[in-house]
Amino acid sequence: MNSFKNSVQLIGNLGQDVELKDLDSGRMLAKVSLATKDYYKNNKGEKVEDVQWHQIVAWGKTAELMSQSLSKGEQVLVQGKLTYNSYEKDGEKRYFTQVVANHFLRLNTKNVDSKIPF
Repeated sequence: MNSFKNSVQLIGNLGQDVELKDLDSGRMLAKVSLATKDYYKNNKGEKVEDVQWHQIVAWGKTAELMSQSLSKGEQVLVQGKLTYNSYEKDGEKRYFTQVVANHFLRLNTKNVDSKIPF
């Protein structure tokens, strides 16, 4: 029998600073949006940029580390799982998708001195 795992990995830029919340339960929750870019050629042969926005959440120590080490504009690799949730507003059921991050890696910083060799 095959075993499949819900796993996603994204590389993109943060659209905002990480929002950290200390919940009544004592758990920490981090929220941030991540923009990914892809390119394709349309039927006229023109190069088109496709930007997708992803909602990222993290819990506990991962949430704390994200809020301490990441800021708007930085390029980040995020690993986690997709979750699908819903809520009701004005009598209408609404759906949303999130990535629950369990690992992240900052790929660059905004204010890196260009004279420093990598």
